[in-house]
Amino acid sequence: MQHAEDVRRICLSLPDTTEKIAWSMPTFRVAGKMFATLPEEETSIAVRCPKEERDELVLAEPGKFWIADHEAGFAWVRVRLASLEDSDELRDILADSWRQAAPTRLLESYPELGLPADG
Repeated sequence: MQHAEDVRRICLSLPDTTEKIAWSMPTFRVAGKMFATLPEEETSIAVRCPKEERDELVLAEPGKFWIADHEAGFAWVRVRLASLEDSDELRDILADSWRQAAPTRLLESYPELGLPADG
């Protein structure tokens, strides 16, 4: 099972990432732009996800993904940490969210992290 410390370790390993407390919870930002949060007593994460993909994820795996009411209008999805297979899956999810928030200069500097799906 993945824990908040796994989230923190992976997020902070991504280039130009910082942690900042906002809304009384840890948030992770790349070049100042938020890409992940640790809400709900740190048993889940919220990450960036294009709305079309988000809706497909929630329909396909409702035990893993869901949309918080206050985030429904935004391109974010929640992920239950207990439902993740392993740290590789967590890293893939966090790296994908990082790519969506990262500026072009970082994406170009770290090609091994890939480009966002819509980029």
